[in-house]
Amino acid sequence: MFAKSRLNWAERIARREFAKDSRGSTAVEFSIIAPIFLMMMFSIFEVGWFFFANSVVDATVGDAARRIKTGQVQKSFGDMEDKYDEMYEDICNVLSVFGNCADRLTIEVDTFTSFSTLAADNTPATCADAPPDDVAAIPFNPGDELQIVRVRICYLYTTLNPAIGLNLSEPGTNKRRLISTAIFRNEPYELNNRDN
Repeated sequence: MFAKSRLNWAERIARREFAKDSRGSTAVEFSIIAPIFLMMMFSIFEVGWFFFANSVVDATVGDAARRIKTGQVQKSFGDMEDKYDEMYEDICNVLSVFGNCADRLTIEVDTFTSFSTLAADNTPATCADAPPDDVAAIPFNPGDELQIVRVRICYLYTTLNPAIGLNLSEPGTNKRRLISTAIFRNEPYELNNRDN
């Protein structure tokens, strides 16, 4: 009986001392919380960077549309290929912060006879990951005065952390298509030049 009560007494002291000893508890708590914290931080950064990239693509299509609408592209020197190359280079200079444009960026500029014709055109934007023949067939026709024009830019955005946190990439890839479109009618830019 004495041995049993002594064991209980020793057991109670050991439990009390063990309960007081908190060395290492911070490391254990951190090891539980750290993966969740890092996953949330990476996800927040990924979503923020993605929305930044999306807004930059939107801004570039707006700038390209303004240059076409006001006739700057049509009146620049060179043939259509030179005009396309100049526009591509200007847009690529802005988007190059997200990676090399050569295998990521496509620019489509086409004209339509009426808005109903444009509305009937349901063709999706052609991106750089399309078959080479489709990429080669992308039109670049900025049109003349008062013509209806559609400008579409497709940029293949590479996600930053597909393994940790929120995965924004399309299934089977580490990329996401950022497509931005502007539809407008060209201004009478020749008439504006004659007035000056």
